Amino acid sequence: MKMSDKYYINKITGMEFVFVKGGVFEMGDTFGDGFPDEKPVHEVTVNDFYMGRFPVTQGQWKKIMNGNPAMFKKGDEYPVEMVSWDLAQKFISKLNKQTDGGYRLPTEAEWEYAARSGGKREKWSGTNNVDELKDYSWFDQNSNMRTHVVGQKKPNDFGICEMSGSVHEWVLDSYDKSDYNGYGTKNPLYESSSPYRGFRGGSWKRHPEGLRCTRRFGALPNLQFGTFGFRMVKEK
Repeated sequence: MKMSDKYYINKITGMEFVFVKGGVFEMGDTFGDGFPDEKPVHEVTVNDFYMGRFPVTQGQWKKIMNGNPAMFKKGDEYPVEMVSWDLAQKFISKLNKQTDGGYRLPTEAEWEYAARSGGKREKWSGTNNVDELKDYSWFDQNSNMRTHVVGQKKPNDFGICEMSGSVHEWVLDSYDKSDYNGYGTKNPLYESSSPYRGFRGGSWKRHPEGLRCTRRFGALPNLQFGTFGFRMVKEK
């Protein structure tokens, strides 16, 4: 498919990408019930990009890496997990060498903008109503403490699925509790001396508070857990 289309499909892996029209939004805790690292709320501009419609699956991982690190080896359509930030970078590097390139992890700003359906005041990806969260997300109340086939839940307004819950998703940025202080506002990439890398979205193991679109987490880049997966961006 042409990159101008609403959707883009990677021919090698079958990964689907959704076009995200860039814009300006208020990044961070606009509801007033978040953690200190979600503040201060700050205006951010992001350019157009393509966001993965789903987390990377085990089948897609195997096509590039010839292996499967997942703890829940239930099928190719399940999200790949047990993926560290470092392993995600190796996957992306190999994918870029086999294609026209431009694949990477999303920045925190891109991730939050896409999760909030274009920066809307949206607490969870797709809804503000906790009673509807089960329709959009796999989390501790409906997951049976495991992963599930991608794409079974409702998408947000961009057509992107399960950005809240399912698996934690690594982002490109480093993670520091004070990242939001003093950084640029146009396509920001938060880099600091912190040894941690950021991840977003919550997981099948977390309760609703941990699935909020603005919730931030950090971990060492070599850590692997059954909750750690990733979703990719294709640069326009």
